[in-house]
Amino acid sequence: MLYHLFTYLDQFDLPGARLFQYLSFRAALGAVFSLFIALFWGKRVIKYLQRKQIGELVRDLGLEGQYQKKGTPTMGGLIIIASIVIPVLLFANLTNTYVLIMLGTTIWLGIIGFIDDYIKTFKKNKAGLPGKFKIVGQVLLGLTIGLVFYLSDDIQIRENPKSAVLCETPETVVEDFPSRVDKPLKTTIPFVKDNEFDYATLVSFMGENHKAWAWAVFIILVIIITTAVSNGANMTDGLDGLAAGTSGIVGFTLGLFAYVSGNLIFADYLNIMYIPHVGELVIFASAFVGATVGFLWYNSYPAQVFMGDTGSLTIGGIIGVFAILVRKELLIPVLAGVFLVENLSVMLQVSYFKYTKKRFGEGRRIFLMSPLHHHYQKKGIPEPKIVARFWIVGIVLAILSIITLKIR
Repeated sequence: MLYHLFTYLDQFDLPGARLFQYLSFRAALGAVFSLFIALFWGKRVIKYLQRKQIGELVRDLGLEGQYQKKGTPTMGGLIIIASIVIPVLLFANLTNTYVLIMLGTTIWLGIIGFIDDYIKTFKKNKAGLPGKFKIVGQVLLGLTIGLVFYLSDDIQIRENPKSAVLCETPETVVEDFPSRVDKPLKTTIPFVKDNEFDYATLVSFMGENHKAWAWAVFIILVIIITTAVSNGANMTDGLDGLAAGTSGIVGFTLGLFAYVSGNLIFADYLNIMYIPHVGELVIFASAFVGATVGFLWYNSYPAQVFMGDTGSLTIGGIIGVFAILVRKELLIPVLAGVFLVENLSVMLQVSYFKYTKKRFGEGRRIFLMSPLHHHYQKKGIPEPKIVARFWIVGIVLAILSIITLKIR
């Protein structure tokens, strides 16, 4: 809103109004405001949740310090969501399709997570929202995003752009230049020299209509990624500060990808696909990082509030959809490797237990407990140390993801 206001006022040469044309300035404001909202509004949310006795329901898992968490306010994801949405509404270009997609993703998954937490806390039903309804909501989101990709003319990529053009500002490039414009059926394969992959090649055997089938494949992939990463973050949310800290690291990296992909000069220098208008997502990424860091103020060990499904489903979905928008979805196993390993640990544990029970009559386990962070708890490693080590792994994976821009 302020972006549009100051863009209008700039016509009258209002001093300072032109600053709002700079991504870096608005990104900085977004980060500061999101952090401010999380810190100050978050405190009020926690007090409200305490008054309403909206606390965590604890199952007996035999973990050290488990019962100390009983009664800790949950649904803290509301803090994260507000800290993202408000700065984005203030400082982002609200006519930008990418921004609208991310706002829709945040609100939609926030609603699904809120319903789940509401059932658990207010209705005292530990099961929460049935899993099938969560999956349906995530599938509908993925389907909607895939269709927007297909139908919107604002979503495109440009191959072989030339940076020998004039710039209106240091961060806003004139887009009237010769290059081949494509709809976004291409993505990036990490660590490969010719790193652009066209999904149409997967169905090239379908003949003349293979493009239409390629879109079907792409939409299915969007649904799978959105659902998987959202649930992966949900699995990771089991220790104080683990999901929020890991997500903040991933969000910062995705913001960097959005900046270089949306800047013609950097895209040309790095020899990566140029995605017009995607640079506006830097505002969203900065608000996301500010929100997760601000939430950590209260969620770090010992946690004063938990994000609940309201937060974990939302931040996971944000990461998955953001990666798709900047054409880095195939990098998710590296960038969001912590989420992936947490998810795989549960899948392997359950599958192996069922297999051994069927074959030997007694279920056996690979890990002492799943998700993986609980395995380390069972081994007696203190919770803060586990979280810190997972953060370190997340930082290493983020650095590895960033260097894919040059190493290929």
